[in-house]
Amino acid sequence: MTRDQALALLDEHIKNQNLIRHNLVVGFIMKALAKKFGQNEDDWELAGTLHDLDWEKTKDDFKSHTKVSREILQKTDLKPEIVKAIYVHNWAHNIKPETLLEKTLYCVEELSGLITAAALIQPDKKLASVTTDSVMRKFRQKSFAAGVNREIILLCKEYIDMELPELVEISLNAMKERAEEIGL
Repeated sequence: MTRDQALALLDEHIKNQNLIRHNLVVGFIMKALAKKFGQNEDDWELAGTLHDLDWEKTKDDFKSHTKVSREILQKTDLKPEIVKAIYVHNWAHNIKPETLLEKTLYCVEELSGLITAAALIQPDKKLASVTTDSVMRKFRQKSFAAGVNREIILLCKEYIDMELPELVEISLNAMKERAEEIGL
């Protein structure tokens, strides 16, 4: 599957532009982490870009989230390991991520929301005004972006052998490089 085909799938299954941006953001972060880990950048970006493909259909039934995506994606030529990573990222399934791709997607999906929230509280609402330190301060404030599951993000040390500040920095920089595309 190409990135253009993935974007077409997003357009077909998601109407909310903020949700499309969220998927793009996770794709950008995954691509940057693939580069750091010496993995296939295109595959990792596809995993991030398509990770919440079914959210509009399943948001009221969280246990179905990613099951519908899996059904849709199994009918495409997307690599099975990417489909599995997308499926596993929903913690409600109680499936422990096994591969580096699965573990990375599992951790960064939540982190992307925290970084986006940190940008949106800036006076200019831009990522350019966000620093790793400011994200780390907000991370410690449980009331900030309260819906973000910080415990999942903190698995980055165990799952991908990366300290949180480094993960935040890589993720933030990946988002800043594509800020215009995501409107931040």
